[in-house]
Amino acid sequence: MSDLRDLYQEVILDHSRKPRNFRVLQPGARCASGHNPLCGDRVSIFLDLQGGVIREVSFQGNGCAISTASASMMTEALKGKTLEEADRLFGLFHELVTAGGGKASPDPKATLGKLAVFEGVREFPVRVKCATLPWHTFRAAVEGRTSDPVRTE
Repeated sequence: MSDLRDLYQEVILDHSRKPRNFRVLQPGARCASGHNPLCGDRVSIFLDLQGGVIREVSFQGNGCAISTASASMMTEALKGKTLEEADRLFGLFHELVTAGGGKASPDPKATLGKLAVFEGVREFPVRVKCATLPWHTFRAAVEGRTSDPVRTE
C-alpha cells in the first residue's frame, strides 16, 4: 500500500511542479476565478466551448501542490469532453475526495483514471477544498459565473 501512496504522491508532485495547460486562453474564452480563503489558493479557469464540447480548458493561479495538481489533471481530463461528461466527472471526483466513492458509480476510480490519485485527500478534510477548488471554478465558468470566491463545499 505504501508503494501505491508513493506513486500517487509522485503523480501529484509532478503535476504541481510542471502543471499542464497552465496558460490563459484567447480572448472570448469563458473565465471564472476561485479562491479558497482557508489556505489562500487562487485559480482562474479558462474555457473554450463549441457545440457543448470542451475544446480547450486551461488555468492559472497560485496554490498548494494539491490545488495545482488538481487543476492540471482536471484540464487534461476535461479536454474534448461534452458538458454532460464533464458534469459526471465532477460528481465522481467530488464523491471520491469526500466520501470515497460508491454512490455515483460502482467503481469511480475506474472512470476517473489518473484522477483517482486524489482518493487519499478525503482523509484530510481541509485538503478537500484544495482539490475541489479548480472543479468548482470550472463549473462556475461553464455557468457564466465569474465572481470570486467560488463555493468549495
